[in-house]
Amino acid sequence: MAGGTKRMSAEEKRSVILKIYHTTKQVYTEKEIVSLATKAGVNGNTVCDINQSLIDDGLVTKEKIGGSNYFWSFPGKKDRLLQIKYQNTLSSIETLKAKINDANVKLSDAKRGREEDPDTNERSKKIARLKELRDLNQKATKELESLKENDPQALADLEKELILCKEAANRWTDNIFECKSFLTKKRGMSSKEACKILGITSDFDYPEDKIPK
Repeated sequence: MAGGTKRMSAEEKRSVILKIYHTTKQVYTEKEIVSLATKAGVNGNTVCDINQSLIDDGLVTKEKIGGSNYFWSFPGKKDRLLQIKYQNTLSSIETLKAKINDANVKLSDAKRGREEDPDTNERSKKIARLKELRDLNQKATKELESLKENDPQALADLEKELILCKEAANRWTDNIFECKSFLTKKRGMSSKEACKILGITSDFDYPEDKIPK
């Protein structure tokens, strides 16, 4: 191969050009740096692009004086840029930490209104139990309606069972209303917010009396 020029990677070319600046500590025109870099083994057609990449990274300074552009870079510039980059990275980390802490605080505040207080930590069980009692009430009512023309004793027993189910459902309904009252009066929530947390609708009420007469 003519001249025996070694094929260089882009990073190797950057190192060669920077070394020229740092070794000579001189200011060059574009023509001069192209000439020196070519002599050092860099493909002349790529010198301008490589030099521009160094300028973009802040490793080489470019100034237009009169009608010409001048370029230079001193050894301490790279170290100073690394120091600035390091400080900026530390600053970014601290900023991110602050944002994370702020997000965690907001998340905790958002969750706090949804957490169960010691006085209401059984609300999920209460709602499930109330649903169970209401289902039993509904089932017993249907059985009662189907048996009302049959055995009088069976009818009487079923009526008693239905009354017990209704009374139990009423007690659990009382508990749910107490939880709702606590959330609205002690926690300052609106009725709508309390209903959402308790898993009930605005028309939630005591079971209707459907015991046949």
